[in-house]
Amino acid sequence: MPLREIASKPYPDQKSGTAGLRKKVAVFQQPHYLENFLQSIFDVDTRLRGGALVIGGDGRYHNRTAIQTAIAMAAANGVSRVIVGQGGLLSTPAASHLIRTRRAAGGFILTASHNPAGMDGDFGIKYNVAGGGQATEGLTDRLYEHSKQIQRYRTLEGVYVDLERRGLQTVGSMEVEVVDCVDDYAALMQMLFDFDRIRDWFKRGHSLRFDAMHAVTGPYAQRLFVDLLGAPLSSIQNASPLEDFGGGHPDPNLIYARHLVDLMHSEGAPDLGAASDGDGDRNMILGRGIFISPGDSLAMLCAHLHELPGYRRGLAGVARSMPTCRAVDHVAKALGMTCYETPTGWKFFANLLDAGRITLCGEESFGTSSDHVREKDGVWAVLAWLNVLAATQLSVREIAERHWRRFGRHYYARHDYDELPASTATQVMQTLASTLLELPGKRFGDYTVTDADEFNYRDPVDGSIATNQGLRVTFGEAARLIVRLSGTGTKGATLRLYLERYENNETTLGWKTSEALAPLVNVAEKIARVADITGRRAPSVVT
Repeated sequence: MPLREIASKPYPDQKSGTAGLRKKVAVFQQPHYLENFLQSIFDVDTRLRGGALVIGGDGRYHNRTAIQTAIAMAAANGVSRVIVGQGGLLSTPAASHLIRTRRAAGGFILTASHNPAGMDGDFGIKYNVAGGGQATEGLTDRLYEHSKQIQRYRTLEGVYVDLERRGLQTVGSMEVEVVDCVDDYAALMQMLFDFDRIRDWFKRGHSLRFDAMHAVTGPYAQRLFVDLLGAPLSSIQNASPLEDFGGGHPDPNLIYARHLVDLMHSEGAPDLGAASDGDGDRNMILGRGIFISPGDSLAMLCAHLHELPGYRRGLAGVARSMPTCRAVDHVAKALGMTCYETPTGWKFFANLLDAGRITLCGEESFGTSSDHVREKDGVWAVLAWLNVLAATQLSVREIAERHWRRFGRHYYARHDYDELPASTATQVMQTLASTLLELPGKRFGDYTVTDADEFNYRDPVDGSIATNQGLRVTFGEAARLIVRLSGTGTKGATLRLYLERYENNETTLGWKTSEALAPLVNVAEKIARVADITGRRAPSVVT
């Protein structure tokens, strides 16, 4: 296996954001494209030399090819050991856990998360550092600057690792260990949750339907829900990971998991419905005839987590991303703990987790997790809900209604305007930003603006500052509007409008979300003028 240094040219579009580098498969298949990005990591983060590296992905098209490339380059760049998931599979939270337990110097997670897959779909890669969390903004900036200057990359020729054969293999002087993608993660889950109680819950006739969406969580669901907890095999669906995710869109929300939503609103629905996304870090929770929004799920878990084995010590604190509804704030206040508001991006939570300031965190984009890893964790969230149901012997609806009676209810929705011209999306943001100072004190129907600002964040752990994190219009405790740009798409720009309304009168707790938010939608158009500027009379997706 000769080591070669191959001449290359920089690509100008290798800026890695919070979610890593995401592009169409065809972009990653360009000569030297992936190699340039990986070499930039090896050159900039010198901790990888002589260290261990975890590699795995969500199983989408181009996953196996990219893993072979990454292994060959790791060997050529002085990595001493690679730990890779069997079949090239590792969910994002499982990869984070392996990085932590194996004390690896970092990890390559090959995923485009909830984006569609296949030959014409999306591919992606993100770099997680020692400790299991996402690369910091400072590191990603350095990687990008290096990628614009790179002229060569190092690799071993003729490398092939049998990804199906567990155990040790050798590539040059580097060891490659192929591991079962579920084993370590399943052991961790059994430390956190009361498997005996959940097993008994199933034996009493309760039921689950989990949709893996033909993505990476299928093997995890099989092992945990069926093999270890005794749920019937019919409890999981779409459990075989496919390179194109079965042609579906692996985003667990009310639109792309509509079949599950319909099932949970049908006669004879299971007690708990749940789904996860492409790489296993997102989750959707439903009960019979009821959808639990991500913000509500975070708040309800915050109220119950101390009842579960892994959290009986109590919660150090809680955090939510700024666009996430303020439901968890009310629980944190009642329990006497600090609630942090951070920008969107799990790396901001990771700082708080590493400092021991929080135990639980979550975001409105269907992500929830705790201090057990440094990523959001979809399967963990489903297990947490199962354990809460088994511990309380209540239904999902009963837990929700009891919670709303105590803390009030935050009606919430996100309106996504996808594939906008970047100039149009920017115009919406700039137009609203120019009026923020004029808004406080103005009345719009039943709502009076109490504050309007651009969200900037000073990290309480390291003092770093994140700016331009979204525009907020607040109507006291009664409501909020938020507008921000998303960086998760690969085509055009995505503009997101968030609507939140708080009610704590028992007579107002049973409204339909669309009806409760209808007055706020009208206010949002008067303030943000999204339809007027974009020409879109309706959002692409409402969740």
